[in-house]
Parts: sequence; structure tokens; C-alpha cells
Amino acid sequence: MTQEVIKKETNTLPRFAPNTDIIEREDGFHIYMDLPGVSKDDLTIDLKENELQVSARAVYPKRENVNNIHLEFGDSEYVRNFTISDIVDRQNIKATLKNGVLELFLPKAEKAKPRKIEIQAE
Repeated sequence: MTQEVIKKETNTLPRFAPNTDIIEREDGFHIYMDLPGVSKDDLTIDLKENELQVSARAVYPKRENVNNIHLEFGDSEYVRNFTISDIVDRQNIKATLKNGVLELFLPKAEKAKPRKIEIQAE
């Protein structure tokens, strides 16, 4: 049992909250998150009630016969949590991962979108 605990501790990766931009547009919310080195298979997005959690893991190939002088990209885990507003249409949330950037699109529910009010003239 002791060896198992040690093995788990040595496999722990440094954890970071990735840099994130959140933009609101008329159609919804766009979240852009830097996830360098993360593939689609190493990315998880969970929605539980009003909590959206993004978790990912970046693992870089090991280099043989090199002397690493300075590394800022290394194996790591990313975790970020968001509280989702009630005006988000949860059924139509979309995610795209491209070039190390995750884009989440959280559309606004129809009832929350801006609309023109018709004026009645008498």
C-alpha cells in the first residue's frame, strides 16, 4: 500500500487555472481558454446544474539525450470552474478545440435574447 501511495504522489502534475477570456454578445457568451498541449482526448467538460467544469491534461513527449536548460511548457493539468447563469441555453452549449485554444459557446435562451418591443399608437 505504501508503494501505491508514493506512485500516486509522483504522478501528480502541477495544476493551473488556464488563461481565459469571456465575451458576451447578443447571441450568448463566448469563453476562450488557453490549453497548450491538450488534445481532444485529454479534455473533459462537465456541466452539473449551474456549474461548468473544464479539466484537461497536457503531456509532452519525453526527449532523450537532451539537457533542458529552461522549460515553461511541461506536463500539467488545467482546471477551471464557472457558474452558469440561468439565461444560458444548456442544451445547446458547444465546444471547439483548435490550436491549443478551447472555445465554448453558451447561447442565451430565447427568452433572454434582446428583442424589439412593438409600439402601439392610439
